[in-house]
Amino acid sequence: MSAAESATSIQKNQVDLLDFIDWSGLECLNQSSSHSLSNALKQGYREDEGLNLESDADEQLLIYIPFTQVIKLHSIVVTGSEEEGPKTVKLFANREHMGFSNVSDFPPSDTAVLSPDNLKGKPVVLKYVKFQNVRSLTIFIEDNQSSSEITKVQKIALYGSTVETTDMKGLKKIEDH
Repeated sequence: MSAAESATSIQKNQVDLLDFIDWSGLECLNQSSSHSLSNALKQGYREDEGLNLESDADEQLLIYIPFTQVIKLHSIVVTGSEEEGPKTVKLFANREHMGFSNVSDFPPSDTAVLSPDNLKGKPVVLKYVKFQNVRSLTIFIEDNQSSSEITKVQKIALYGSTVETTDMKGLKKIEDH
């Protein structure tokens, strides 16, 4: 699948939600100190095949992504190699402070088993109804393609739209006449 074909599977009204990530609140448990989350998430870094996010002690990664405003999440792109790329990816909407000890206590909003096409950039379309008013997203990468000790993620891209909210500061009080 070419990059052009992959891009066309993202719906026209969906945008890359990169600009709406609250970078100061990002967390990634079990990341390698020399191969951190920003390698897979930040513009420019995630397009560089020499940079990736790697797991440290075992194959699992737990990623917390807060947003600066409420979003609707439509699809996700997670790329990696055929051997060490992620396989089972569980997504949790608006679930904060998760750890490896309690991640299995909660049902995921959606689960994706990544195919070789997904690892090359084909988007995973999510259960859209489960991702309508998202303030944060937790991504649990449970295992990888070959059951090896290290999982490598080349790129994570989130596609969706912002939720139109009322700016309360912009409202003016109506004076009695």
